[in-house]
Amino acid sequence: MLKQVLEDSAYEVLDAPDGTRGVELYRERPADLVITDMVMPGKNGMETILDLRLENPDVKIIAISGGANIGPEPYLEVAEGLGAVRVFTKPFRIEDLLEAIRRVLD
Repeated sequence: MLKQVLEDSAYEVLDAPDGTRGVELYRERPADLVITDMVMPGKNGMETILDLRLENPDVKIIAISGGANIGPEPYLEVAEGLGAVRVFTKPFRIEDLLEAIRRVLD
């Protein structure tokens, strides 16, 4: 759903099923912005952010989390500590995410 909303808002979107593939895609086609979930199979959001920062210390990252079993706060605090420019707790308003994207990319 998020991919469709972003494409409908005129953004080019590359999506990945997990952090491992996301980092591979970033290596192939560096993006202006990365949006990552914090809880994913395989490479989680924390590992993904760390790997992306090694590739490009200036990469802009927005992290999202529903928190799985422990709630989103610990995950999102880690994401901010690793340099995420914005974080969102699921569920979030798509309008808020789109506004954050516009600000980050400006």
